[in-house]
Amino acid sequence: MSSDSDLRQKFETWQAGLQAATGKRPERKPRFATDSGLDVDPVYTPLTDRDYLDNLGLPGEYPFTRGVQANMYRGRLWTMRQYAGFGSAAETNRRFKYLLGQGQTGLSVAFDLPTQIGYDSDHPLAAGEVGKVGVAIDSLADMETLFDGIPLDQVSTSMTINSPAAVLLAMYIAVAEKQGVAPARLNGTIQNDILKEYVARGTYIFPPAPSMRLITDIFSYCSRELPNWNTISISGYHIREAGSTAAQEIAFTLANGIAYVEAAVGCGLPVDKFAPRLSFFFNAHLNFFEEVAKFRAARRLWARIMRERFGADDPRSTALRFHTQTAGCTLTAQQPDTNIMRVAFQALSAVLGGTQSLHTNSRDEAMALPSEESVLIALRTQQVIAHETGVADTVDPLGGSYFVESLTDRLAAKAGEYIEKIDALGGSAAAIEYMQKEIHQAAYRYQKDIESGEKTVVGLNKFTMPPTPVTGLLRVDPAVQERENAKLASLRLARDNGAVEAALAALKEAAGSGDNLMPRFVGCARVYATLGEICGVLRQVFGEYRQQVMF
Repeated sequence: MSSDSDLRQKFETWQAGLQAATGKRPERKPRFATDSGLDVDPVYTPLTDRDYLDNLGLPGEYPFTRGVQANMYRGRLWTMRQYAGFGSAAETNRRFKYLLGQGQTGLSVAFDLPTQIGYDSDHPLAAGEVGKVGVAIDSLADMETLFDGIPLDQVSTSMTINSPAAVLLAMYIAVAEKQGVAPARLNGTIQNDILKEYVARGTYIFPPAPSMRLITDIFSYCSRELPNWNTISISGYHIREAGSTAAQEIAFTLANGIAYVEAAVGCGLPVDKFAPRLSFFFNAHLNFFEEVAKFRAARRLWARIMRERFGADDPRSTALRFHTQTAGCTLTAQQPDTNIMRVAFQALSAVLGGTQSLHTNSRDEAMALPSEESVLIALRTQQVIAHETGVADTVDPLGGSYFVESLTDRLAAKAGEYIEKIDALGGSAAAIEYMQKEIHQAAYRYQKDIESGEKTVVGLNKFTMPPTPVTGLLRVDPAVQERENAKLASLRLARDNGAVEAALAALKEAAGSGDNLMPRFVGCARVYATLGEICGVLRQVFGEYRQQVMF
């Protein structure tokens, strides 16, 4: 039986032979490294001086490096949740029904930009943006149309909305009530992650303090009324899309998670009361093995943070559950069919990394919202991975890979260093500019490598071809804004405006006090107060956030 010393001696002899071989056959790059700047060695050998149970454990057990369920996909496949939304609620409802008919297992709602920043479709600032990057939702009437014919007690719904998240959740609750579905029977997730908006994305409305209050109000309300609802999806996706490395994606996401837990605990909520319903949202980028390791490292770090920093006792509080979306920023308008392969490999890395749900981007998203044909290819990609490749038949199939385990350890260590730096700055809210600067620098380095040719992007800076016209792109009808404005005018004439004024007045009073605002939002939704009217009241009380411009 060989010992560690035997392995070291053999490895040193092998390295000497490798150097001789490299002299005859030079390596094709001066340096091999991951996107996070971690050097990639020619080969990896068994790791020594490590505690298996402390660092890896078994699937479904602390520290969850190998997965959050004991049997993972052998018991149930991940939720195939294709992100969808465009134009009017009626158009998006048709897309939802099409996807469900093709085997999608969960809904994911994309909202248009005016909705994301709390304006109705007829607001002057909404001009030209209604229905363009998602569905326009102005009131409960639109939400009723959006989910018409879709029983909300039989689907899981994710809503990608942040600053006005509480308002959209209230409308969803009101729609369920009209279907006869009690809030306790609702399953789904609301993104509700405002810190990453300040850091990386920009669809914020209110300053950080009242924004954090809205989040903790949701935590408290849902712990009582919606026990099966994921109250936040702490998002690294947009941090990565803005240009971060994989290590930064882990660190900045978990640092934001720490801030939310601290805020909730500071409001008097016991950690094990709300933490089991926290969820995360990550990006699946192109550096395949680094991405697999990233998901595993994030689980390990979060488990330790929750147990050691916050004293969580419930194992569910320490288990990092996450949704994954393939990387939109890697899609190219050049040779768009190549995006099908990019997405397939990214999706495979998410599955091998143990995701709980997955969205696969469509081949034409570098140019437009996805067409129906492209969406079907994206969904079929997930189905082929799930049912034809065999990767779902065993838990953590890359666990024990010398390379993957080394990357997992090094990513966890590097992310931990970033988290310590953010802690020293006073936490995520105080470290917004630091995180922005780090992301900007990483994005600059990445783009510079593409432009210099050091990083190859097929069809963009290598293996190029003359452009050919792309047909079949989805175009949102410009008349959608006129139709939405007409619907709003009719709604304001038909509803009980006295009831609306009373509900908005009650909301304003509660916003000026310390009351939980969720019951007031539900009350406003029920009487068909619009999103813009509700957010307008909050703007009066909370003010608006103005971010400093960084160069």
